[in-house]
Amino acid sequence: MTLTFEVDPAIDPALRDGVLALWADVSNAGGAVGFVPPVTPDEIRPALLTHLVGMNEGGTRLLVGRDAAGTVAATAFFTFNTHPLMRHWVWLYTVMVDPRLQGRGHGRDLMAAVEHTARTAEGFDHIEAIRLTCRGGTGVDGFYSACGYKEVGRVPDAIRVAPGDDRDDIIMLLPLT
Repeated sequence: MTLTFEVDPAIDPALRDGVLALWADVSNAGGAVGFVPPVTPDEIRPALLTHLVGMNEGGTRLLVGRDAAGTVAATAFFTFNTHPLMRHWVWLYTVMVDPRLQGRGHGRDLMAAVEHTARTAEGFDHIEAIRLTCRGGTGVDGFYSACGYKEVGRVPDAIRVAPGDDRDDIIMLLPLT
């Protein structure tokens, strides 16, 4: 099965609910996307609303991957910098693949679609790099490295998953030039 990727899909209840369900599934499977399990879609809703407001204002863009049935199976949110000295790179947030589909190359497909979007989509013509952060101790930094991202910084113990369980905040960059 392959995923079909779309930039800036129409935001409707089906997409909203699909992203919420995916975010809850990824979080509850142990994915490091801003929450610690157990979490419900209702608990995630405020974070998604922040992304949706950013999309409405034009500072955030969504890349969504759907399976053959049209179900939301992957996401990545781009957020443009508003600081005049940092407008040449974009943040990448909430990078997710349905846990039931992991291990089949869909994560690499998503990251290839992220890079392709940043290189070719309208409105990205001034972007020279993609920057993301990830939670240490999960191994995901190795995945991003395999996709071409380089670790450019690390803040020790910046993420408190639980009392006594602090993780590094790893900053990674993919130059596009």
